[in-house]
Amino acid sequence: MNKKYKKLLLSLLFDAIGLLSFSIIGIGEFSDIIWAPASAYLMTKMYKGKRGKIAGAIAFVEEALPIVDVVPTFTLMWIYTYVIEKKKEETIIEV
Repeated sequence: MNKKYKKLLLSLLFDAIGLLSFSIIGIGEFSDIIWAPASAYLMTKMYKGKRGKIAGAIAFVEEALPIVDVVPTFTLMWIYTYVIEKKKEETIIEV
């Protein structure tokens, strides 16, 4: 399996972990205290540079705030990196 799809599987797993904390009433919001900085750290390790730092900050805020845990931040970042940016690169090359 190539690196791109490993990141996709990790993204789905990390988003599921974030969603689990949302689904456990009472304990869920407390677990976000631990998961929010962990998700930010993991995001910056998965995606390097400025893009990873911005995504890490977004992941932290998304996990720290109540109710928005349902947003699949890791998967959206994967789509941005490997689908949207790839299309931009292909368009630039074709011109």
